[in-house]
Amino acid sequence: MGWTIRDAAAEDLGAILALERELFPEDAWPEEVVRAELAHPAGRYLAAVDAGGRVVGYAGLRVAGDQGDIQTIAVAAGFRRRGIARGMLVELLGEARRRRAADVLLEVRADNAGAIALYESLGFARIAVRPRYYPGGVDAVVMRLAPIPRRLPAPAVAGRRAPLVLGIETSCDETGIGIVRGDRLLANAIASSMAAHARYGGVVPEVAARAHLEALGPTLDRALAEAGVALDELDAIAVTNGPGLAGALMVGVAAAKALAVALGKPLYAVNHLVGHVGVDVLADEPLPMPTVALLVSGGHTSLLLVRDLVEDVELLGETLDDAAGEAFDKVARLLGLPYPGGPQIDLAAAAGDPSAIRFPRGLTRPKDLERHRHDFSFSGLKTAVARHVEALEDAGEPVPVADVAASFREAVADVLVSKAVAACTGLGIPRLLLGGGVSANARIRALAEERCAAAGIALRVPPLPLCTDNGAMIAALGAQLVVAGRAPSGLAFGADSTLPATVVQG
Repeated sequence: MGWTIRDAAAEDLGAILALERELFPEDAWPEEVVRAELAHPAGRYLAAVDAGGRVVGYAGLRVAGDQGDIQTIAVAAGFRRRGIARGMLVELLGEARRRRAADVLLEVRADNAGAIALYESLGFARIAVRPRYYPGGVDAVVMRLAPIPRRLPAPAVAGRRAPLVLGIETSCDETGIGIVRGDRLLANAIASSMAAHARYGGVVPEVAARAHLEALGPTLDRALAEAGVALDELDAIAVTNGPGLAGALMVGVAAAKALAVALGKPLYAVNHLVGHVGVDVLADEPLPMPTVALLVSGGHTSLLLVRDLVEDVELLGETLDDAAGEAFDKVARLLGLPYPGGPQIDLAAAAGDPSAIRFPRGLTRPKDLERHRHDFSFSGLKTAVARHVEALEDAGEPVPVADVAASFREAVADVLVSKAVAACTGLGIPRLLLGGGVSANARIRALAEERCAAAGIALRVPPLPLCTDNGAMIAALGAQLVVAGRAPSGLAFGADSTLPATVVQG
């Protein structure tokens, strides 16, 4: 029987009290104490629930100053030895780290050898004994974990080890193969066909598809060697089935299906955009949910509200015309800069004045915000740059490439960051995840850091290798689907170039 771990809610009070009285009949906490603990701002309580939604375990943490304390951890008798206690404890230790606790304390009955072994396996050390602390005269062993490890072990999945998942990403011009075990990155191999597209000034779908066919085998071999695993060791395979270029997606989908059939492994079709959010689970301290996510790439500019990574993603807004990455490429072409435009604009802008030219900020006027509060538009900005350059050339004046690049980049960054921060504050969610290839842009990252800090918003930007399209993000999202107990996608799905962001699994 499967189980999941989630935050305990007020409506769980009765079930937790019943379990508390069943497991600790001589010293159960009274209802008012449990109610206060569930609502306390300095704490966090978790509930483990079975497939039917019944609470079968609970655990709580309280952080005071720089010290964390595991208040309680309990699992129903019929659900022990399935990894539930470990899963809840690992989650609470991560929470203690996020709250900047320097160490974590707990107390356990001296005669509970299984619990003591669990705590010691996670690094807890015995530091004291409280004689005859528990009913029946049983001593309490005081244990301490210090420091809290930066990389905590992945919890077991419904009684099993964390899943080993291979991810395949071929949505555009990068062939990505990633391998993860639970939330730990083992390999991230990428082969880019960008050089082949540079001569055309943009991505050519037929060229991209052919490049994926040529690169997929060698990239797969490289990822397996990097991870040190064999194909038959995999627990599941995940693949991007949309959105993206139809022909490019077909290559990855066909390869994933062939591997799944040949190896007899479950196959998960996943959303490329949600994958950019899912890559955050590979961070040392995953960002809590819900979170706002700003995804900015060559083909997509989207603002998402992610309440639950595997089942509740809401599209707040998106670009109505050009994506930010497309605008960078087109403006770079206007300025005589090579493809891809993003890095070239970044280099040129470093020597320019971002306030030299006041280019328009699309959909930011009050009347626009009424209808398109979370949407983006960069077509007008691109046209404004073109007219500015043409006017200078018609007048026989030199084009100040650095100033134009810096002013254009500032306009894009200003719109992206201001709308993302406004979404966070308007929704009351003090967390922002920035993803996609354009998030590698130096000014966008710097402005996001500056404005998020001023607004009290926690900002997360993945490492540069995980910002661009990659297989690791697909493997990470696939692993989360496995952990959540989601059924595989089977073989009937196809490539969907317009897959909505709200569809996590195809």
